[in-house]
Amino acid sequence: MASARATEIAPVESRADHAPIRTRRLHEEVAARIEATINAGALGPGDSLPSERELMGRYGVGRPAVREALLSLQQRGLIERRNGERARVASPSAADVVSQMTLPVRRMLARPENVRHFQEARWLFETGVTRQAALRATPEQIATLEAALEANRAVLGDPVEFARTDVLFHLRLAEIPNNPIFTALHEALVGWLTEQRRVTLTSPKAFQVAFAAHERIFRAVAAHEPDEAAQAMADHLTEVAGLYWNKAGRKR
Repeated sequence: MASARATEIAPVESRADHAPIRTRRLHEEVAARIEATINAGALGPGDSLPSERELMGRYGVGRPAVREALLSLQQRGLIERRNGERARVASPSAADVVSQMTLPVRRMLARPENVRHFQEARWLFETGVTRQAALRATPEQIATLEAALEANRAVLGDPVEFARTDVLFHLRLAEIPNNPIFTALHEALVGWLTEQRRVTLTSPKAFQVAFAAHERIFRAVAAHEPDEAAQAMADHLTEVAGLYWNKAGRKR
């Protein structure tokens, strides 16, 4: 009886428990050691890495392993390489960091619920940015934003040009707080949600609705009214999302 009970409560081993433990490939080990050196501060942004020959001697590996390691580090944005020069430690930028998210984000956006999640993220991000723009905008920045608005007005009814100037108007807003993370996130979100703009602009009324929202946003930013500016952007993005789901034939 006790034996049967023991069998009943014993944990069931999954197939993964029997999978062989994968050893790290040689170039991955080299890449990990170079990365550890960078993270420890022994090499800073702009510093040159040792030559390939020096790395071969240091780690006791062949040239192929070193070259594959350097390629891996370059693809991850940790180092920069130019023909005829030694690899250098990269100076990270917000755009570089955000761009590395693009591939997994594209896969996420294949699911409708994730499109909604990104729409919510955009709503939160752009309302916050617009509030900051209303608080900080200089006369010169307001003039630049107004020029973007007028460019948007001039192409009402042209889907391609309206989409381009729509993006430009939102970019000029994101630039006002002078925070490179804001502009990097803006450009990433524009790319990730391209389908949304393409779908919504197939509606005959979409151009006038979007432009009217841009006008309201501009007036609030120019008047330094952060609450009104944020609300105008919130209303705009809520309307855009609603139009998208309606046109896409999905329930909101």
